[in-house]
Amino acid sequence: MSVRVRTARLRALLLALVTFLVVAGTATGCGSGDDRPRIVVTTNILGDITREIVGDEAEVSVLMKPNADPHSFGLSAVQAAELENADLVVHNGLGLEENVTRHVEAARESGVATFAAGEAADPLTFHADEEGGPGGGAGAPDPHFWTDPDRVRKVAGLITDRVIEHVDGVNEKAVQDSAERYDGQLATLSTWMEKSFAAIPEHRRALVTNHHVFGYLADRFGFRVIGAVVPSGTTLASPSSSDLRSLTRAMEKADVRTVFADSSQPTRLADVLRREMGGDVNVVPLYSESLTEKGEGAGTYLEMMRANTSAMTEGLTGG
Repeated sequence: MSVRVRTARLRALLLALVTFLVVAGTATGCGSGDDRPRIVVTTNILGDITREIVGDEAEVSVLMKPNADPHSFGLSAVQAAELENADLVVHNGLGLEENVTRHVEAARESGVATFAAGEAADPLTFHADEEGGPGGGAGAPDPHFWTDPDRVRKVAGLITDRVIEHVDGVNEKAVQDSAERYDGQLATLSTWMEKSFAAIPEHRRALVTNHHVFGYLADRFGFRVIGAVVPSGTTLASPSSSDLRSLTRAMEKADVRTVFADSSQPTRLADVLRREMGGDVNVVPLYSESLTEKGEGAGTYLEMMRANTSAMTEGLTGG
């Protein structure tokens, strides 16, 4: 066989192979994922809420892993690039994602639509006795709006609006139907929490936590915030000896013996407070700032809030 014939046959074989790969890729949808609408969400709580609204209408990528701390988690170079290639970025804002803010700002400056959920949730501010909140203490905005399910209902409605406005290719009716269904579940949650907390006597509706995270829940359901082991709205702060002494005195004055600590964080600081008060302190774990893996107690926002409500009610009634 001549060289010319062998070369011609090789070219024909290569052309057939390329044609096959192109046709096969088209038939199986390979490469179509690049055209699918994409929403990137910073925290896993907001990620769960967004997925409930969007359903299968768009790909929802959540940057924060289960059981992570929103105050300290960071992004890889690949994740940072995801933000700038998104159709919509949903983030908490108000200083919560301290290591991610600059990446969200970069995405917004490059033309990506962004939505700061916390800023749209009628944010509260840290009280004068809650020193050291994010951005400088009393008067700083509190980013932990999700502990109030009614504020989450408002935010979910606004996320729905942003998805329909900015994410091309989604089925508007499908998104609205999912949002309406989820809104009903949030309304049911709010009613159930109110009835559950009604079992707690007024004089026992006092909260001491690892750090200031339940201000919205206290405002919505009529609790008093006595203080926090870490007198701040961020886990990155640390208490001083005088902070612990002040909190101890406040707890003794209010006759409070229960401290709620984040289940994903060590309870060492709460244990220190227990020793300060002679050991007569009950430390109750709550899911405060992150969802867990599925099946581990708080795999969704609804599951997290129900678990916390039950634990708080039991912890404050002694039942």
